[in-house]
Amino acid sequence: MIRRGFPPAVLAVTSLLLVFAHAVADEPPLTPVGPAVDRRTERVDPMRTVRISAAERERLYEQAARDAEVLELQGRQLRRLTDLLRPAVVHIDATKPMSRPRGGRTTEDEAGSGVIAQVAGVTAVITNRHVVNRAALEDIAVRLDDGRELRPTRLWSDPGTDIAVLAIEADDLQPARLAEGDTLRIGDTVLAIGSPFGLSHSVTLGIVSAKGRRDLDLGDGHVKFPDFIQTDAAINPGNSGGPLVNLRGEVVGLNTAIASNSGGSEGIGFAIPIPMVMFVARQLVELGTVPRAYLGVALDKKFDQQEADRLGMLRPVGSRVEMVTRGAPADLAGIRPDDVILEFEGKPVEDDDHLMSLVGMTPLDSTIELGIFRDRERMALRMKVASRKDFE
Repeated sequence: MIRRGFPPAVLAVTSLLLVFAHAVADEPPLTPVGPAVDRRTERVDPMRTVRISAAERERLYEQAARDAEVLELQGRQLRRLTDLLRPAVVHIDATKPMSRPRGGRTTEDEAGSGVIAQVAGVTAVITNRHVVNRAALEDIAVRLDDGRELRPTRLWSDPGTDIAVLAIEADDLQPARLAEGDTLRIGDTVLAIGSPFGLSHSVTLGIVSAKGRRDLDLGDGHVKFPDFIQTDAAINPGNSGGPLVNLRGEVVGLNTAIASNSGGSEGIGFAIPIPMVMFVARQLVELGTVPRAYLGVALDKKFDQQEADRLGMLRPVGSRVEMVTRGAPADLAGIRPDDVILEFEGKPVEDDDHLMSLVGMTPLDSTIELGIFRDRERMALRMKVASRKDFE
């Protein structure tokens, strides 16, 4: 029998809805996670479950303190070095005549730094020549760490290396300790101390970025024997003449120049190695000048792969001799054109400038040994160097 009212399809759907409603009614009601809040009066922090507890924070503080002790050892060492070096570093002010007066001005002021050292029995300040060049003694002020201001009693300088020595006299002067020999290596940690922009006794930290930088243009062109340490320790105008120091508190270089497009530090500074500094300083104090040793050879500035191939070398290393001065030490020792000088007193020769630097730091009348390449073979020659002025 068919009843009047809903069609069969509607009755089927109605039956399904009744079954679904019954099933839902049997399940437990949904409840919010966490405490119920009145959203009209309070806000919920959705990240509360990932934040550390007070106990965990205390544990992390204790761990940080333990780990910091390792880093603080280095910090204490740097403070110790600063205490050691500050009394040995000076600020220098120099008033000098202008090379080209302009605007009615006839003098200019220059500021730099210096380091106190014992030089051939004399207590002196070593600095850069360009800091004090052309200034009279009475126009040079040397300011110590304790505030005293001194006037130098004598000045020596060497344009070939941009090194100057100022003799000073005062009580309780504290010379710096100097490194012995060339022990510095690329990657060593160093400090630069000086007066950048007149801010005396400023200390910066970095590493030795490179050594043997000789192809530098320092402006006036007077530096004929360049051989620089490169460092990323911040060096700025006013640092010139200040010390570069290793982690033992020993002076390893004399800060001299920067490579910069802005005029300030860009992480490329240069320092004269302390062996060259002290060789020149001793010569200046003892002799008043720096006599240069002389071999008597003209070198090939364009020694390239083509020339190396012609001589039977795999690559152009060392310094090729183009010409030998008659009667010079090289001539007497038997050096010939086309000889390639590979070693000077056991040190590998990198290029012409390096050889000139090595010769320039050789005491007069020294007998030296050269390693040379000739006719596809290595050989050794010994010779006694002469004074350059005898052949100029």
